Amino acid sequence: QVQLVESGGGLVQAGGSLRLSCAASGRTFSSYNMGWFRQAPGKEREFVATINWSGARTYYGDSVKGRFTISRDNVKNTVYLQMNSLKPEDTAVYYCAADRGTTAQTMAVQFSKGMDYWGKGTLVTVSS
Repeated sequence: QVQLVESGGGLVQAGGSLRLSCAASGRTFSSYNMGWFRQAPGKEREFVATINWSGARTYYGDSVKGRFTISRDNVKNTVYLQMNSLKPEDTAVYYCAADRGTTAQTMAVQFSKGMDYWGKGTLVTVSS
């Protein structure tokens, strides 16, 4: 079993930055591909960024490319999402997910079919 706990959300002005963290329990964190996804009020959950088990490969949604950076620390069992130049349309609940059987690239398009584990989310609100 893996438990994922997100943190770092909050209220920020447009143009500002936040760093989200997702802490994972268990000793097998380094074998999981990880991802960040978000869901805005009244909208479907969407792909934000994924990273493979080693951290060598990362993938980003078009709306965040160039502004967000995903990274991981396999010693601390944590994955991060650095968010810069935030916009009001980035407002959403951000969820962390882990999957061992799906590549990081495939997670970006197949996450709605189910990931091994999901966190409960952290709310990010960007004011204009």
